[in-house]
Amino acid sequence: MNYSMKWLKASLVALAALVVTACSHPITITPLETPDRNNKVSSKNAAYVMTDAQRAVRVTTPGGGGDKIDYQPYRDLEKAIRDALGSVYNNVVVIKGHDDTKAILDNEVSFVFTPIIHTTSSSDSAFTWPPTEFTIEVNCSVRNAAGTEISSFTVTGQGAAEFSEFKSDFGLAGRRAASDLSQKLREKLLEEKQLH
Repeated sequence: MNYSMKWLKASLVALAALVVTACSHPITITPLETPDRNNKVSSKNAAYVMTDAQRAVRVTTPGGGGDKIDYQPYRDLEKAIRDALGSVYNNVVVIKGHDDTKAILDNEVSFVFTPIIHTTSSSDSAFTWPPTEFTIEVNCSVRNAAGTEISSFTVTGQGAAEFSEFKSDFGLAGRRAASDLSQKLREKLLEEKQLH
């Protein structure tokens, strides 16, 4: 076998490996819109728990064409959570844990929210990698200033995008899900009268 045939065979093997091996594409899922923070309904202060370690977490979920996407859900969704809380409560702060007594007292916090985020994605396209469907689920426990759990609930945001909409915003379905999540979180807070 001469050199050109060996080169061709090696190139075909490499190409086949690229086709078979799914790629992981980075996206962001920051919200497009969040609730207006000028229409507060409670005079109380709230805190949410989020750490640098959570912000650094990367998640990989399915995209289209057999590829995968990766993103940082806590980092990207922090604004969605903060703005939803900020649209209800007088003041909102971030703390490192629900047992951070000093921060709770210093900021006169009445409610401490601890969100746990789960995400899923998919695409109906066999040829393009951006997700066309995205779901964000936030399981949230709420404690009072004394540390007693007074509520827990789940809020789910969903978003979809078509190939023609992507352009350079490959995380569009995720960003729409983040916006939907933020609005639904506000609505849930308004329903939960014991959290006013």
